Amino acid sequence: MTQPAYVSIAGEYARRIRSGELPPGMQLPSYAEIAKEQGVSDIVVRKVIELLRSQGLVRPVRRRGIFVADRPNLVRISPERQLQNPEVTFGTESERKIEVDRQEERVSASEEVAEAFGITQGDEVKLVVTRVAESGRPISISDTYQPLDAPDLSAATDLEETLSDQLPSAVHAEWLRTTPGDLVRSVRQHFITDDGRAIMVSHVSYPMDRYDAFVFRMKITRES
Repeated sequence: MTQPAYVSIAGEYARRIRSGELPPGMQLPSYAEIAKEQGVSDIVVRKVIELLRSQGLVRPVRRRGIFVADRPNLVRISPERQLQNPEVTFGTESERKIEVDRQEERVSASEEVAEAFGITQGDEVKLVVTRVAESGRPISISDTYQPLDAPDLSAATDLEETLSDQLPSAVHAEWLRTTPGDLVRSVRQHFITDDGRAIMVSHVSYPMDRYDAFVFRMKITRES
């Protein structure tokens, strides 16, 4: 998906805050100054600040402005991060080197995957395994499945995520170097089109100490 301007701008500010370039207590430029500097509207700037606030990176001070939080936490935001590739997503979280390895192959659909896509168990699907490390430390691994005839991900209108703490699969445990019996943070994702069809499912695992919090954002539709 094309990354929205507010996600890109917020990601850059997040990187600067976490690197210490923008230290705790520092005041950010005004909305108007950010809008002029980035060449965007005030509405986009407001979404930038809202995203940074939800990540615990900035705090508003009435009649004074927006300031960098005293103790920025590492928070995983959804669905904003789904609009980024892993290099960008994890690159905004620290100044450390991010290594991403992807392996793609065609596999037979398991019962769970077949049910998600409404296909027959054993049908061929595409599998992409993505492993991410930060300065050599494994921080994420995901198994992503797509039907061979699935449209581009831009066709997805909804993202459904289920978060749990659970025992990892053998492959995920090996990559994350977990001790037998240790849990991981697990996120199961379904990308769905407006007609209810799942076009991509993904299972992501993170070390338990990777994020202080998980924040889920969604649109609220009010009936007239």
